Amino acid sequence: MMKAVEIGEPGGPRALRMTERPIPEPGEGEVLIRVKCAGVNRPDVLQRMGAYPPPEGASDLPGLEVSGVIEKAGPGATRFAEGDAVCALTAGGGYAEFVTVHESNALPVPGGFTFSEAAAIPETYFTVWHNVFQRGGLQPGETLLVHGGTSGIGTTAIQLAKAFGSTVITTAGSAEKCAACEKLGADRAVNYREEDFVEAVGETTGGHGADVILDMVGGDYISRNYKAAAIEGRVVQIAFLGGAKAEANFSLLMTKRLVHTGSTLRARSVEFKGALAAELQENVWPLLADRKVQPVMDMIYPLAEAWRAHERMEAGSHIGKIVLDVA
Repeated sequence: MMKAVEIGEPGGPRALRMTERPIPEPGEGEVLIRVKCAGVNRPDVLQRMGAYPPPEGASDLPGLEVSGVIEKAGPGATRFAEGDAVCALTAGGGYAEFVTVHESNALPVPGGFTFSEAAAIPETYFTVWHNVFQRGGLQPGETLLVHGGTSGIGTTAIQLAKAFGSTVITTAGSAEKCAACEKLGADRAVNYREEDFVEAVGETTGGHGADVILDMVGGDYISRNYKAAAIEGRVVQIAFLGGAKAEANFSLLMTKRLVHTGSTLRARSVEFKGALAAELQENVWPLLADRKVQPVMDMIYPLAEAWRAHERMEAGSHIGKIVLDVA
């Protein structure tokens, strides 16, 4: 048996409770990971509230990313050896002492990284790589506008975009958060409580606009994103914290020849995530090994206090990643 955190009934942070579950067995091509740390992400909060059920076949336990050591390999799994230090993207089950994952969705812990740092990598780096660079097609010399710059996604997007030669504009909700974004390399950080990001983008780019916009807000940001976007701009939607419904001047899609796309990651196939992992290992892992990019760490809580981690995330005061210390 293993210790784990489950969702009793959908509700607030206190809906998270400690429990015991059988240790899962790795299936074909899977590995069993003895979890050291687990990342906390916005989808975990939504799942706890009953708004984001796990995909069919996935664990009902929250937790989409972990770090730890290989405990056991299932049939046909040859990528890692017992005792190897890994971090992994999971479809659920990370808030536990053990979790199974397909070996292709795990990656070696970058050299010199702690387990707490490694647990803060998979969900945000997989998400940013797919949405900013694959779907958004961000190129060197182009401008990225990323909303929520001090979130785990935001801090990752700023660093990766700068590492690959792009200009970065970001939004955040306080002077402190704006300063944190600029420290990470953002060329301009816009306090959305005091400034209009559409005007700021125009000023910063000399009227060109943002070539790629990574948006997790939605709501009235959608119409404003269209205004801020450059000709041939790409708007990539990854969440709707401000609401999934909006009024917008869709004629801008035609006159600016915009692309508005979006994606979710959790329900994608093992093969799709494995291909993402391979691209990350080739293109991003060397940057992590050299500390040219790295997760921004906010707070670490013990597994039994996962509810406190959720409280902090919902309060919106965090800068970077929140992690659970499992073992």
